[in-house]
Amino acid sequence: MNYNLEQIPERTTKPRDFGFTMAMDKGLGTRETEDFMEMCSDFVDIVKLGWATSFVTKPLREKLAIYKEAGVPVYFGGTLFEAFIIRNQFEDYLRVLDSYGMQFVEVSDGSIELPHDEKCGYIERMSKHLTVLSEVGSKDAAKIIPPYKWIEQMQKELDAGSWKVIGEAREGGNVGLFRDSGEVRQGLVEEILTKIPFEKIIWEAPQKAQQVWFIKLLGTNVNLGNIAPNEIIPLETIRLGLRGDTFSFFLQQAQ
Repeated sequence: MNYNLEQIPERTTKPRDFGFTMAMDKGLGTRETEDFMEMCSDFVDIVKLGWATSFVTKPLREKLAIYKEAGVPVYFGGTLFEAFIIRNQFEDYLRVLDSYGMQFVEVSDGSIELPHDEKCGYIERMSKHLTVLSEVGSKDAAKIIPPYKWIEQMQKELDAGSWKVIGEAREGGNVGLFRDSGEVRQGLVEEILTKIPFEKIIWEAPQKAQQVWFIKLLGTNVNLGNIAPNEIIPLETIRLGLRGDTFSFFLQQAQ
């Protein structure tokens, strides 16, 4: 940091297993990506190229090279995986991952109907060669999954080889873990945490109020995802109690 300030909560350091921040790149240009990494690489643990944006990103290899030079891993959004699966092109997807030198992969079923055993089969197969993040939850706001089902699916996916499981919220933060208003489904989150270790979950939380809620529940080193590039530094200040939303919270803890 640029100067000393006492009573700051202790953050894990990179490479870290929790206290993780996943950023969502929805189409940054190469110069924007360079600026993003110059300012934020210390605070970003991994970048997701949102849904299937990598399919239409013209300077894709150049972007991947910028992230690699900054030491920040990248993966393609789970919707791209689903787009290949629904077209019976799984082997083609593996070739795409290999062609671009991807080391991380997301397995999801938020937009398609995929038997869970089949999903776990994909996780098991890919986890032999790649680091798998798997997403639980639907992108359909009308589809309410009961807590026991979230827990069951998360545990099975971890057992199948997922490194971390992601709680679905989309880039807007208005489905899955959240009501359409953006309000956290508190009972759902608390029930999940009775069975699944918090360090194994990345909570998609694109809205500031959602980030604050999770930090107050689980502390500065909660794993958060779907963070917009221009919200990475603001999030870090929330984690450190240096924004009004958590300013008193961490001072009280330190006393």
